[in-house]
Amino acid sequence: RPTQRLTMEPWLILGVAMLATGIVAGVLAGLFGIGGGIVIVPVLETALGFVGVDPAIRMHIAVGTSLATIVPTSISSARAHHKRNAVDTDIVMRWGVFVLVGSLLGAWVASKVHSDVLAIVFATLALLMAVKKVLFPDSRSLTDSIPSGPLVPGLLTVIGLFSSMMGIGGGLFTVMTLTLFGVPIHRAVGTAALFGLFIAVPGMLGFMAAGWGNPGIPAGSLGFVSLLGFACIAPVTVLAAPLGARIAHALSAKHLNMAFGAFLVIASVRLFYRAFT
Repeated sequence: RPTQRLTMEPWLILGVAMLATGIVAGVLAGLFGIGGGIVIVPVLETALGFVGVDPAIRMHIAVGTSLATIVPTSISSARAHHKRNAVDTDIVMRWGVFVLVGSLLGAWVASKVHSDVLAIVFATLALLMAVKKVLFPDSRSLTDSIPSGPLVPGLLTVIGLFSSMMGIGGGLFTVMTLTLFGVPIHRAVGTAALFGLFIAVPGMLGFMAAGWGNPGIPAGSLGFVSLLGFACIAPVTVLAAPLGARIAHALSAKHLNMAFGAFLVIASVRLFYRAFT
């Protein structure tokens, strides 16, 4: 019995950590229009290390599982914002294909690199976003309308690529881009929530295919997607996302942006430490 307790305890802790992560990720998904992956990935990567998953694929599983959870979370968050007429479907239809192509490329690139490289990419971009949120919490518009030049498709593809590699729904990048193009913040957040589907679905399928048959993946996984992680995180993120949407439309997010930035700093520093030690 003592041996069984010691064997099961890490997995019990992992499950509790995933449930707590799902609640936080869901609220943030509704509040900021993000998929919650910016929270899920570093926490899940740490939890997988605690139960002994191979470090070479730990980050891949964290990213792939995060993308899987973003699918239902994006639907829940986008529906909540759509009820408040805060989703610009015209932008989604015009931009969606470029973001989707970038997401597929991101999943392919991520499958070809070591987990440490993936961790460094995540940590670097998370740190840059943290600096923006802490030092420049109020985005300023560069234009008064959405541009249609040849550079826009390239920008959108890059957003999809890095979002897929990081295991996030792209909301952080998309919200900043939309607000720089003059879209009101609440409409930018709601629109970004729907964009999560264009990143999460192809990214998730790509990570499933990339990890298929890998001998190091834990039991109960489809490629680099942990079904245990999905089962623990996805339901609570779906339930918590509408709460975040209500907060976003009722309160100023300035202080929460700064707190979120502080979390990104902690997460990125930890991942840098893990990659270089």
